[in-house]
Amino acid sequence: MRVFVTGASSLIGAGVVQRLVTRGDRVATLQRRRAPGLPDVVEQHLGDVADADVVQRAIEGCDGMIHLAAKVGVVGDRSDYASTNVEGTRNVLDAARRHGVQRVVHVSSPSVAHDGTPIIGGGADTALRQHGSAWYPETKAIAEELALDANDGHTAVTVIRPHLVWGPGDTQLVGRIVERAAQGRLALVGGGAALVDTTYIDNATSVLVAAIDAVGPGERCAGRAYVVSNGEPRPIRELVEGICLAAGVPFAPRDVPLAAARRIGSVIDRAWPRLGRTDEPPLTRFLADQLGTAHWFDPRPVRDDLGWAPEVSIDDGLAELASWFDRSGRRGSDSR
Repeated sequence: MRVFVTGASSLIGAGVVQRLVTRGDRVATLQRRRAPGLPDVVEQHLGDVADADVVQRAIEGCDGMIHLAAKVGVVGDRSDYASTNVEGTRNVLDAARRHGVQRVVHVSSPSVAHDGTPIIGGGADTALRQHGSAWYPETKAIAEELALDANDGHTAVTVIRPHLVWGPGDTQLVGRIVERAAQGRLALVGGGAALVDTTYIDNATSVLVAAIDAVGPGERCAGRAYVVSNGEPRPIRELVEGICLAAGVPFAPRDVPLAAARRIGSVIDRAWPRLGRTDEPPLTRFLADQLGTAHWFDPRPVRDDLGWAPEVSIDDGLAELASWFDRSGRRGSDSR
């Protein structure tokens, strides 16, 4: 296939592109800045998915699309999130229809369906538009609706929601944990007792390639959403400790009760924009719910419909992470 990949400079995007190229697919990408780590054979287009003209030019001649580009995080104006996550998604879907792209994989997030209550063996529940002032899950929920609505007899769309992706090079989950542990500022909501599923990076990239192969007009996965994880729910405390050990930083967290974390997060939600802060806050109400309640999912739908299973276990992933820290010379310090 010739596959169009948005957001290819991200950790997941770069891994997906490498997999596609390795197996012989031709790849065109769209991201804001040139990604020097991508294979030389990749046709890189530079621009914003919010620019419809750029998207139309970049997707020309492609058979499939994996849409990864998104604004992530917990700070910023709603308009910034909507521009990339909503308008950008609308643009790539319109371009896919116009150019006859038959296979579309839209990357979403399990947070779109989280209402703050525990998820026990859950599935891909319907996305919710109301998430308070957490603009990321709100705009991703709207984008997912657009993607599923675009599924028809000519353009087949499937939605993949990877849950808490981590691994070597991750600046989100791993980077923040290691940085805070190194600075003695690591805290665990509810003592880290919540049982949570996560996704090792190699599994996140392999499932997206499996999805682009499986989706097509009339196929079982067309028009459906799937939550993806390792299928190994563990207490957050156990995973965080494993990441700290892999990085060689001290694991000495303080405990913040969930009720207190929610109160603190709500106060920060209101105060942060008033203070004009643009950096990531230490906590928000959304993060308190994410870190303090159980989130684990039923692995059978994605296994049955996409024929996919994780390649790398959590323990093997932690071993790979430790090796990466050793090779990069960052072991024993923060990941910056």
